[in-house]
Amino acid sequence: MDIETNRLVLRGWLDSDAKDLYRLAKDPRVGPIAGWPPHKSEEDSLNIIRTVLSKPYTFAVVLKEENKVVGSIGLMLQVDSNLDILEDEGEIGYWIGTPYWKKGLATEATKALIQFAFQTLKLNKLWCGYFDGNNKSKRVQEKCGFIYHHTNKDIHWKLLDEIRTEHITCLEKNNTFNLSRD
Repeated sequence: MDIETNRLVLRGWLDSDAKDLYRLAKDPRVGPIAGWPPHKSEEDSLNIIRTVLSKPYTFAVVLKEENKVVGSIGLMLQVDSNLDILEDEGEIGYWIGTPYWKKGLATEATKALIQFAFQTLKLNKLWCGYFDGNNKSKRVQEKCGFIYHHTNKDIHWKLLDEIRTEHITCLEKNNTFNLSRD
C-alpha cells in the first residue's frame, strides 16, 4: 500500500533501495541525531531493509520528481514502539537525507502518515520524540501539530550505547488541524 502526496510517495522498502539507503544513511549527520549509527556498507543497508525497515507501516520516502528514496518514515504500534503506548495509539519516526533537508519533505511525509493513522487505522493518539539538539525534528513535530508531553532524561539508548535526553510529543485525533498535504 502506497501513500501519495504532491511531491512524495510513501511505499514499502525494496531490496533494490539498498544503494540509495546507504548513500543517505552513511552520513554521520543523519543517523546519530535520530538515534542510530551510520550505515557501514550497502550490505549493511540491505540487512536493515530486510529487518528493521520491513516492519508494517514502515515506508521509504520517495521523491516523485527524481523517483529516488530521500528518507524513511514509520508508524510503530504497541510492541514495535519505543514508548509504552495503548492499542489505539502509534509512534511516528522519520528521517530525511541531508541533500533533501530544508525542503519540507519530512513535514509533508509526516502529515500524510498522520492522516493515514487517524483515518485508515482509526488510531486516537500519536506520539513522536526527538533527542536534545535535534531541532529540525522538533520543528517538524511542531508544524504537524504535535504538543510537548514530557522529557525522559538520562536514558540509555542501546543502538548507540549512549545516555540521552528525549523529548516526547503527542497529537490527539480530535486536536488535529488542517493536515493538507500541499
